[in-house]
Amino acid sequence: MVLNIRDNNLSGRSAISFSAVDRIGIFEAMDKMSTLEYINQMFPTEASLSGVEPLMQKIQSEIRRVDAGILAAVRQQSNSGTKAKEDLAAATHAVEELTYKIREIKTKAEQSEMMVQEICRDIKKLDFAKKHITTTITALHRLTMLVSAVEQLQIMASKRQYKEAAAQLEAVNQLCSHFEAYRDIPKITELREKFKNIKQILKSHVFSDFSSLGTGKESEETNLLQYLSDACLVVDALEPSVREELVNNFCSRELTSYEQIFEGAELAKLDKTERRYAWIKRRMRTNEEIWKIFPTSWLVPYRLCIQFSKKTRKQLEGILDNMKEKPDVATLLMALQRTIEFEDELAEKFGGGAQSREIGNEIEEIGRQSNSQSASDIRKKYEKKLAAHQGSENEVKDGSKDLSAPGAGFNFHGIISSCFEPHLTVYIELEEKTLMENLEKLVQEETWDVEEGSQNNVLSSSMQLFLIIKRSLKRCSALTKSQTLYNLFKVFQRVLKAYATKLFARLPKGGTGIVAAATGMDGQIKTSDRDERVICYIVNSAEYCHKTSGELAESVAKIIDSQYADQVDMSEVQDEFSAVITKSLVTLVHGLETKFDVEMAAMTRVPWGTLESVGDQSGYVNGINMILSSSIPALGSLLSPIYFQFFLDKLASSVGPRFYMNIFKCKQISETGAQQMLLDTQAVKTILLEIPSLARQTSGAAGYSKFVSREMSKAEALLKVILSPVDSVADTYRALLPEGTPMEFQRILELKGLKKSDQQSILDDFNKGLPTISQPSGGAAPGVQAMPQPPPATAVPAMSNPASAGFIASREDVLTRAAALGRGAATTGFKRFLALTEAAKDRKDGPFRKLFNA
Repeated sequence: MVLNIRDNNLSGRSAISFSAVDRIGIFEAMDKMSTLEYINQMFPTEASLSGVEPLMQKIQSEIRRVDAGILAAVRQQSNSGTKAKEDLAAATHAVEELTYKIREIKTKAEQSEMMVQEICRDIKKLDFAKKHITTTITALHRLTMLVSAVEQLQIMASKRQYKEAAAQLEAVNQLCSHFEAYRDIPKITELREKFKNIKQILKSHVFSDFSSLGTGKESEETNLLQYLSDACLVVDALEPSVREELVNNFCSRELTSYEQIFEGAELAKLDKTERRYAWIKRRMRTNEEIWKIFPTSWLVPYRLCIQFSKKTRKQLEGILDNMKEKPDVATLLMALQRTIEFEDELAEKFGGGAQSREIGNEIEEIGRQSNSQSASDIRKKYEKKLAAHQGSENEVKDGSKDLSAPGAGFNFHGIISSCFEPHLTVYIELEEKTLMENLEKLVQEETWDVEEGSQNNVLSSSMQLFLIIKRSLKRCSALTKSQTLYNLFKVFQRVLKAYATKLFARLPKGGTGIVAAATGMDGQIKTSDRDERVICYIVNSAEYCHKTSGELAESVAKIIDSQYADQVDMSEVQDEFSAVITKSLVTLVHGLETKFDVEMAAMTRVPWGTLESVGDQSGYVNGINMILSSSIPALGSLLSPIYFQFFLDKLASSVGPRFYMNIFKCKQISETGAQQMLLDTQAVKTILLEIPSLARQTSGAAGYSKFVSREMSKAEALLKVILSPVDSVADTYRALLPEGTPMEFQRILELKGLKKSDQQSILDDFNKGLPTISQPSGGAAPGVQAMPQPPPATAVPAMSNPASAGFIASREDVLTRAAALGRGAATTGFKRFLALTEAAKDRKDGPFRKLFNA
């Protein structure tokens, strides 16, 4: 109640107070609390209202003070604006004064420059005059020196003072270089012409003095060599062409006697080639001390050998071309060998162009077992190949150099010996004859056996043949790496093909069976255990030759000239050895087929139609097992896995179809006989499946097992057709043997013992009334060839009579029935089969019941 009265009493006065407070900003706390709260705080009780007047006076006094301060600040700010305008005006005036002073200074500078030019004008003229006078004095001084030097040089030339003349030539050449700009001045032209004549005189004197070198005067006149040595200094001071001419004249003069000696009828023969090289070596050795008068940079012996090599090549070409008969091989090779040795000596003596002859290492690698190489060896091999390739690229890049120039690295290899290349045909013919004779000898001495403990089981003739080829390659590569080496490589191809023919001829002849019929071979192949081992050795030897011939081609490609490297190829030879391997393995299969003949004949003699019970596997199965048990372990130990797998595939593709066809050769087969034969078929299949384990080579056993199962399943299907009841035999035949023919079906009816009259009705139904059972969709098993569909001509149109639907068995029912028949034969035999058929009669439905509803 007190607060409300206080609010009413103070409302008018507080409004005036608050407006003053807002102007001076002393009540900033009003932003945080209301006016009422502030008044309650200042006057909490009614008694405190007595202090209102003093507070109001204090506040009004403060307001007056603040107003006075604000007024003073406004006045001060007004005074500051006036001062700023005055300062700006002063600055503008200062800038104008500075611009005026700069302009004045620039004007004075231009005046000063004009004054300096006027002062220095005469000084510049004097400077140019001094420069021209100096140049003139220097030119006149040099001209005097040149005139004096030319006169002195003329005197020295006339007196043949070569040592002094050489130094004087250098000085005159330097002086003449200073007068290049004055060539058109008559005096200079006269001096230059005089200097040219003096050089010509010096040249003629030097050439005349050098003509006495080698005539014996050097032994009579002791100072002649020193005299000629000084003359060499003059030649160096003259033009480089003078030196070239002098050296060429000297070399030609030295070789004049060589041409005269070896162009005569007595020494112009191939067998005297070695004497040519002995002559030049003796000449160089005899004149070594005399030729020291020539500066080392002239390379006189080097140039002499180049000219000697070119002249020798020309003479040898003439000798070889003018021969009326073929040259003697021994003489030809001896001359070539001595020529190559001489070229090697020159290359070693003069350095440049030395050819690396690391041929032996490349050739020795031929025939080494690749499995014995470590990873580091392989890496080093390919690093070596890369370095050789880079080196050949560098040679190609440097091929544009003038090899005849001094210091350019002239390649002496082949400079003479290359002329023998077109005439080495007789050498290649001799090599081919020798290789063929060695091949015949090796084959005749071949025992067709290997030593015990041999790791590769390769015939010795194969390894010996490649050793002989290596030696032949070494001989030829030491002589040439061009066309002749390529011709020898083609000889190697013919020799290896001849060896492949020898291996082919050693195989047993003849053949029988389905594989033999497919290859067009007649007769039988009767192989003993030794024959089988020999065939394995031939396979291994052909494999060794296939691999080594490829290595031979690689080695030849490395050492032969690059233009022939792309033509070096052994693919045809390798194809020959591949054919030998294939024929050998097929022959091995044919040999086993021949051994199976007795057992196959025994199978047809078994009275299958009168067997009373199903027993153990038949005797012919045991015979087949004995044949394989005696041969397979040896074959597995001798053949490599890849070729043994090929042999197994060929064996399975032969035994399976043959066993199938052999069933048709039997007479009548009863149900008991069919059960027994089905048991034998499964036994033969088991024997074939155990071959990889028997040979201790199981790497490809999975694929081989599928292959055997596919091939033997045809025989099993045939026996299941024979086991089927007569009324459903056609359906069973079409379901299990969709590729069968009407003739085979008729033969099956004969095997079942049906009479001709009974057979005819079934054949009519087979050809006319019964529908064709379609094959299920889906591809064949992996690795197995898809079974062919029956041809359209044998397809029978489907019957449209619905009443016959109950008579026709579905494919699934037929297969189920056939599988049951097969299981019965494999377990309890004929009793099991009877139990199944009796049980089927008592049932009203099911697959077996349909067999008895006809």
